[in-house]
Amino acid sequence: MIEQLPNVRGRLTSGRALSELTWLRVGGPAEVLFQPADLDDLQSFLRDLPGDIPVFPMGVGSNLIVRDGGLSGVVIRLGRGFNATEINGNRVTAGAAALDAQVARKAAAAGLDLTFLRTIPGSIGGAVCMNAGCYGSYVADHLVSARAFLRDGSLVVLSAEDLQFQYRQSTLPEGAVLIDAVFEAEGGDPEALERKMADQIAKRDASQPTKDRSAGSTFRNPAGFSSTGQADDVHDLKAWKVIDDAGMRGATIGGAQMSPKHSNFLVNTGDASAADLENLGEEVRKKVFQHSGIELEWEIMRIGELSLND
Repeated sequence: MIEQLPNVRGRLTSGRALSELTWLRVGGPAEVLFQPADLDDLQSFLRDLPGDIPVFPMGVGSNLIVRDGGLSGVVIRLGRGFNATEINGNRVTAGAAALDAQVARKAAAAGLDLTFLRTIPGSIGGAVCMNAGCYGSYVADHLVSARAFLRDGSLVVLSAEDLQFQYRQSTLPEGAVLIDAVFEAEGGDPEALERKMADQIAKRDASQPTKDRSAGSTFRNPAGFSSTGQADDVHDLKAWKVIDDAGMRGATIGGAQMSPKHSNFLVNTGDASAADLENLGEEVRKKVFQHSGIELEWEIMRIGELSLND
């Protein structure tokens, strides 16, 4: 297919193994992977790309299962030309490829509180798409606007209202590729903000399997909110609690496991296939529904085709 694609200044790679680019280290290849050099390269590529070729924008693969059969069309992965962070007054503009943690730290150094981003794995593009949040704060609480290229290469500016944020989701135009976002933040003392983030990291590391191959939380909380981090935080409708109640903490299929440390984390213990991971997740959903009548919704995105062996 690569011969059908527009000329680019970035890199086009046929059959790129996406397992090397996801945190779970599973999945088949992209038919073509496109790594644009800069904004102009991305815009002209989308403008000139035949309309029948699908595109999938991919971040750093922190919240993603790519199925073993791989992904057809073009996977677009933004890199260095899309990871700048700029601060102007109480506003922070971050490129879609900027890591959430780095944006939080740069903002804190400038006396701006986006500390909720510090413990969220992944990049800003994914955070906007998923309305990422923790400790009671969400992207929706801070986003001023985001810019994206549409499938035809036209540039649009999207407000928070345009994105229709909900718990762990937003509404983006089909085929749109986010390029940056503007956040508004309250001021704070840089040293106090750094201490706050250090405390959040310590709490996360104490309760989550951060050294294992995972993709963060597997399922959305049935209550429709993230952890508040408060002492009186109720756990009745947390995903981990209903998974525990269904007896699925530590459950395994092949090389996939629901982490014994935090039962809402699906981990690759070393030799899992994408099918192992997805099948275990579906088994958890079935057991939870049988036990409590609650139908868990995936938070991890699953894309691509099953392999012939699945």
